[in-house]
Amino acid sequence: MIRFVLNFFGAIFSWFVTASVFLALVVGGIFWIYSRDLPSHEALASYAPKTISRIYSGEGRLIDEFAEERRIFVPVEEIPDPVKQAFISAEDKNFYKHRGYDPRGMAGAAVQAVQTRGGSVRGASTITQQVMKNFLLDSSRSVERKVKELILATRLESTLSKDQILELYLNEIFLGQNSAGVAAAAQTYFNKSLSQLAPHEAAMLAAMPQAPSRSVVRDKDRITERRNYVLREMWQNGYLTEAAYRAESALPLKSVQNGDFPAFRNSLPPRDYFTDEIRRQLSQQFGEDEFFTGGLQIRATMDPDLQQVAAKSLQDALERYDRNLGVWRGTGQVIPPEELGSEDHWRSALAKIKVPRDIQGWHPAVVLDLTDADAIIGIEGVAQEDEPQVIPARDVQWARKLMPGRERAPQAKVASDLLSVGDVVLVRQMTDDDTGAFIRWTLRQVPTLQGGFMAMDVNTGRVIAMQGGFSYQSSVFNRATQAMRQPGSAFKPFVYAAALDRGFTPATIVEDEPITVNTPQGLWTPKNAGGSYYGPTPLRTGIEHSRNLMTIRIARDIGMDTVAKYAERFGVYDKLSPFLANSLGAQETTLFKMVAAYAMFANGGERVEPTLVDRVQDRRGRTVYRHDRRVCATCEQGALPPGQAPMIQSDRERVMDAITAYQLTSMMEGVVKRGSGKGVKLDVPVAGKTGTTNDAKDVWFVGFSSNIVAGCYLGFDEPRSMGSNAYGGTMCVPVFNAFMRQAVKEYGGTAFKVPPGGYFADVSYGKFTISEYFREGTTAVARVVDGGFAKQSSDVTERTEKAVTTSTGQRKVIPKKADFNSMSAGGLY
Repeated sequence: MIRFVLNFFGAIFSWFVTASVFLALVVGGIFWIYSRDLPSHEALASYAPKTISRIYSGEGRLIDEFAEERRIFVPVEEIPDPVKQAFISAEDKNFYKHRGYDPRGMAGAAVQAVQTRGGSVRGASTITQQVMKNFLLDSSRSVERKVKELILATRLESTLSKDQILELYLNEIFLGQNSAGVAAAAQTYFNKSLSQLAPHEAAMLAAMPQAPSRSVVRDKDRITERRNYVLREMWQNGYLTEAAYRAESALPLKSVQNGDFPAFRNSLPPRDYFTDEIRRQLSQQFGEDEFFTGGLQIRATMDPDLQQVAAKSLQDALERYDRNLGVWRGTGQVIPPEELGSEDHWRSALAKIKVPRDIQGWHPAVVLDLTDADAIIGIEGVAQEDEPQVIPARDVQWARKLMPGRERAPQAKVASDLLSVGDVVLVRQMTDDDTGAFIRWTLRQVPTLQGGFMAMDVNTGRVIAMQGGFSYQSSVFNRATQAMRQPGSAFKPFVYAAALDRGFTPATIVEDEPITVNTPQGLWTPKNAGGSYYGPTPLRTGIEHSRNLMTIRIARDIGMDTVAKYAERFGVYDKLSPFLANSLGAQETTLFKMVAAYAMFANGGERVEPTLVDRVQDRRGRTVYRHDRRVCATCEQGALPPGQAPMIQSDRERVMDAITAYQLTSMMEGVVKRGSGKGVKLDVPVAGKTGTTNDAKDVWFVGFSSNIVAGCYLGFDEPRSMGSNAYGGTMCVPVFNAFMRQAVKEYGGTAFKVPPGGYFADVSYGKFTISEYFREGTTAVARVVDGGFAKQSSDVTERTEKAVTTSTGQRKVIPKKADFNSMSAGGLY
């Protein structure tokens, strides 16, 4: 009997051992099969997650951010304990005890599934397993994926510490609302940093991995229930006291999405042309993937206050022109009548309408009703008052409505002549200039005329302001850097610079006579803007009054190949075709290149590269790009003598002789004092040049003080005439004035630096005398430059007075040809 019992239990034991060995072989075989082609887990030791690249202004204020995934990487030692404890309690309470997988947790999940007959299946994956799934595997629900997950989890536990694994998890986990990682989620849901989170807020974040697609608005109750479960687990795991648990659980669920906190994005200024241009340039330099995912910290050169001034200055000029046209186009957007019945409905509908919201002081609005004379409106972001908000009849009488086919309606007399119920419009407050008191709401519209503006430091190349159009939200095309336009007479200084380097002086005489050029397209007969000719004229007068014919003769005399080399050396063109018409700015370039080239006039002829970025650092804080590589020779000293500035050593390339730069600058000061740019009114010395192309399709002004250069161009995106009264001096100079008045307050300005190697001598120009700067060993040579053109007869250039009979029978005396002492103003091109 005893033998039988022993044999029975021996057989059972033998079968058990055999089954165990067989099972172990099967399991081992399965693990061996699945472990052969697993991805390497060792790469996680050098984890570099996709993180947000951020742009900061010059004084360190966050102004924009770009990201493929909204993630802010935070080292584990900087993550507060309550955040770690909330996620450990919610996802893996035995995290610091197991070796990658949790048998007890897996058994508990299996028991629960059996007890509920599959009705309640909870996950049994540890945080380590979730890291493997998120980084190296997919999210499929299969035995194969689970086996691979277990294998990789055990391997990872032998490679990284628990804190390193937790760092990977908390920075990678997706928590809804396009937020990856706990830091980004804290900003998205609460507009707080991790250190500012209360326990119930940390628990709410830990509640999201279970179902990140849930909405904190629609699914508020379910998320609150899950949050309270996490808080209970934190209490049971010893991370919270019972009193703290009950107090935190009783708090309501608050979030940005429910309107309880302001959104983080609202604290940033609207995206503009400046930061978008940084994106465009750095994406080319570092690659789009690195820019959008590399967590770059970018220090921009922008001065935020002057950027606002630049935007408003350009917007005012564009709107002033548009307003003078007297044509109402509106936004073209309409809200259906059925959505106007209640304030909640029309506000909701208006919020969805795509209209620009980045114009300071402008508000989207909808026409709610029309009276006999006025329009009653509802305004986004402005509360309704007892008295309705109206557009009065007198505010529409400047315009006529643009009808289909570009036909114009009669001049508006009442609001209904321009507006209909449901029209979405843009409005702003009209206020008293002296007291700031509100007067009325007034209609606005985005102009069809566009333009660009840019300002930069002439010594460092730091771009301090850039505006690429009226409104970034209405058109993202950056006209400061991307629009190819004819610079017109704004190009002439480069012709004059080449001439000065070829032996010309400001007092050199050039013929201002008719010219005819035989071209493959036929005879070309250029003219001065006013159609007049002024005979022998000093070089200075030619640039001050923008004489086209003199410029052509100069270009012909020194050679267009020489002019082309100068333009290319200054970076105005990559390749300038050597045609005479191009000496008048016929070939297209960008405002960005023109402003950068003028900076080299202002700084004495040294090459300066324009930049929108001072410095770029990677996610670890290492500097990967720095623009200014000059050396400060005295910055290491403990203190400098009183009144002595730091000594900056520059090894920049010289692109222009310093004396030439000063002579040209002096001549361009004359443009501002007596010539086509005399509308410039500033308290510091300024030089510059206007530009107006044929039919006024483009108007320009680029000018500079001793330290700031700024430029403006205006024109339609599809070039067409702006009218007979459009000139660079009348349209762009006011933009320059408005910006530079503020820039001078901040940056100041001095007289332009006189280089060594020359001397001053008085030269008489008829009604005035100028102390010109000549190179040592040179004088004002009595030479007349004609450019090699044959002499052509012209009634207005006769050498003696001539009496003629006009078409009306009157006798008129035409004066003799202008001479050195009888110069008068010419025109613009």
